[in-house]
Amino acid sequence: MSVKQSERTLSNFLVYLDGLRERGAVHFDDKIKAWHVLDHHDVLQVLTDTATFSSDVAPLAPQQEDFDLFKKGNFVRADDPVHRRLRGLVSRAFTPKMIAGLEPRITEVTLQLLDDADAGGDQWDLIEQLGYPLPFIVIAEMLGIPVTDRAFVRRLSDTFFEVHNVDPEQSLDSLGESAVNNVAPLLRELNTHLLEFVRRRRKNPGDDLTSKLLEVEVDGVRLDDEETVGFLGLLLLAGHVTATSTLGNTVLALHENPEVWTQLRADPALIPAAVEESMRYRPPFPRLGRQATKDVEIGGQKIPAGAFVLAWLTTANRDDRVFADPDRFDIHRAPNPHLTFGKGMHFCLGAPLARLEVGIAMRLLTERYSDIRVRDDLPVNLRNPWAMIGVNQLPIEVRKG
Repeated sequence: MSVKQSERTLSNFLVYLDGLRERGAVHFDDKIKAWHVLDHHDVLQVLTDTATFSSDVAPLAPQQEDFDLFKKGNFVRADDPVHRRLRGLVSRAFTPKMIAGLEPRITEVTLQLLDDADAGGDQWDLIEQLGYPLPFIVIAEMLGIPVTDRAFVRRLSDTFFEVHNVDPEQSLDSLGESAVNNVAPLLRELNTHLLEFVRRRRKNPGDDLTSKLLEVEVDGVRLDDEETVGFLGLLLLAGHVTATSTLGNTVLALHENPEVWTQLRADPALIPAAVEESMRYRPPFPRLGRQATKDVEIGGQKIPAGAFVLAWLTTANRDDRVFADPDRFDIHRAPNPHLTFGKGMHFCLGAPLARLEVGIAMRLLTERYSDIRVRDDLPVNLRNPWAMIGVNQLPIEVRKG
């Protein structure tokens, strides 16, 4: 798939979302048996009213032992008081100070990856050479997990995210069946692998985040082995893929808006704003699922208790009542209240790390190369945007000096 073909695929996805908007800012989809919520104000309400819109979404996590084990420490899919306890424990080890302290190592890894890429010439793949290995190496080192596990985790994460919602009109029942058949076997491998690793760390702790997680105690309670597995799995799957997608999406957006490259080289202080705009423009996760705990009215529609709700980050981030000229990539947009990392108590714990990684990578790319061009003679392997917005392959040509 060339750059132009990739643009058409994304365009088709946006056309699909436009079709949803035409049916109403909040409406029921009889084919998939779910409620679509599309506007910024309404999506914000879904994300912040956690008492009404539960994150414990059974249809997306079938009752199956591999999913049950993975969910145990995954506080993203938990409500209070479980969420508060798990996130509170994790936050004691996964601190802003710890993340900020990773900057020198992230810079070192990025420079080494760029050196390796340049050794092969001036044409290489941004995702294969930098976008994927950078966040995975950082997370693996942070957790104490061998980098040699990279291929295994990538195989799992790619399958995990691609299998969900590959068809925009897929019913929840068929989605659950697909998840059990396709994801469960790989999830079993990950659970087994991580459980063995956690038990080794508990016996022989080291100077890594996993060991710190196992030692953290709040009110006399610690994370057990299975809860630790859930958190590690969450970081390995969602943690690295967010940074990978954002870096690829940012370079793709700059290819589409080459004048922005010039602005960033003239003023590197604009890079954080460019990364934020990239996150608004193409959020890695297009939507979040919730389940109504009671009858509720939103956007003038009455949603019954037990209903499944899809809060669309993609459309919320392009709501023209909040963002002027929302389909334009504008790094000078201020304020930029995008909802890409969620909002409220479920705001992404790994957001500061993703921002740091992508910001460093963009700074070093801008400093190192006078020109970066996405090649049009090789395929750009685009992810299924109904599942995740990003690229699996992004062939580029770089120029120094």
